[in-house]
Amino acid sequence: MYQIALLTIFPAAVIFAAAFDLFSMTIPNRISLALIAGFFCLAPFANLSVEDIGMHVLAGLLMLSVTVTLFAFNLIGGGDAKLAAAVALWLGLNDLLAYAFMASILGGVLSIGFLMFRQIPLPYAWAKAPWIERLHTPRGGIPYGIALSAAALIIYHQSFWMRGLAS
Repeated sequence: MYQIALLTIFPAAVIFAAAFDLFSMTIPNRISLALIAGFFCLAPFANLSVEDIGMHVLAGLLMLSVTVTLFAFNLIGGGDAKLAAAVALWLGLNDLLAYAFMASILGGVLSIGFLMFRQIPLPYAWAKAPWIERLHTPRGGIPYGIALSAAALIIYHQSFWMRGLAS
């Protein structure tokens, strides 16, 4: 049961976050809360000590402090900030920099892609979809949750959670 939870909870939550961000430019709090609850439910089964759990909490708090600062400067959305912190909680200090680096690279690629997408005219059929029209707006936001989620899946695949399943 533990293995199934590891293979579903984290990936499903970040995939839902990316989809919500793409279609609505929001990431519901319940997704970040589900990630936090999932971590604390599964941590004992991963043989994490109280000290290890504390280090994971520290990783989440460090990421939250960075992302709240970015939010304060209107560089990312609040949902993005909470999602990144919840992901950092799962990944811990060992994978925190790799996650931040991967999210930055993928976020840059995503942003360039959206800037290019906004330069081309929308086909008539696409222009009828409000979510596509919103994404095409020249001064519109970038659904950065997509980059955060993709980076989370890439790093999670290499995390201690998955290494534990392999042994």
